[in-house]
Amino acid sequence: MNRPAANPILRIDFQKRTSAPCARSLAQEAPVAFEYNGLGYAVMMASPQDLIDYAVGFTLAEGLATNAGEIETIEVAEVARGTIVRIALPAERGNMLQERLRLRLVEGSCGLCGLESIEEVLRPLQPLAHTPAISREAIAIALANLRDHQPAGRETGAMHAAAFCDGTGRIVAAREDIGRHNALDKLVGHLAREAGDPATGFILLSARCSYELVEKTVRARCPALVTISAASDLAVERAAAARLTLVSLARSDAALVMNDPYGCFA
Repeated sequence: MNRPAANPILRIDFQKRTSAPCARSLAQEAPVAFEYNGLGYAVMMASPQDLIDYAVGFTLAEGLATNAGEIETIEVAEVARGTIVRIALPAERGNMLQERLRLRLVEGSCGLCGLESIEEVLRPLQPLAHTPAISREAIAIALANLRDHQPAGRETGAMHAAAFCDGTGRIVAAREDIGRHNALDKLVGHLAREAGDPATGFILLSARCSYELVEKTVRARCPALVTISAASDLAVERAAAARLTLVSLARSDAALVMNDPYGCFA
């Protein structure tokens, strides 16, 4: 789904002080519109691949369904300059859909506006109760193999990856997208569709850790999250409140354990 650059690209070498033409693929970014029961809900900028997984993960992350089985149908339609994903939910989810649509209208005008929107963003998460299957060795193994699961990232240098790893560090599944949130939604959607149990391992992200990624991981009921870049203060706060094991700045030689409620790294 990546595209060759339309314009000539020049590679410059600062040390050698040389320049030369080079070929380069570009990560594809396009609008993906989500419609629920015929109602426009959101337009996301995403990489238009694995859109069924994305639709399931996004629906679960938004709280519009509690499991993949509640989604009746998903239809993906390519249109001029983008894609429409039409999702059908049961009639009994109508009140939740209308409430989420109302809140999205409030949030969309100027970001997060007013006390109600702030309370919605910081609403309590259901705490996790599973001791995660994670260790120093497992993180190191997953990090060493992540690049093998990033074909689009290797080709473009502009794609994030979200991977689900088992307790040994083996990467069970991975998804890529130009947006880190989208990549995680795609991964969660894949696990939900394939009946994968997020409680049996940990999620590894090639990104910084913002609070939204913590919340998506908790809602997926995965007990541990590892990110290659640093975590924000709110991400750490939300992880602690939800009893999520959180590791950030994970590198081949070291990592920062930001929250360890089960003593996995004691």
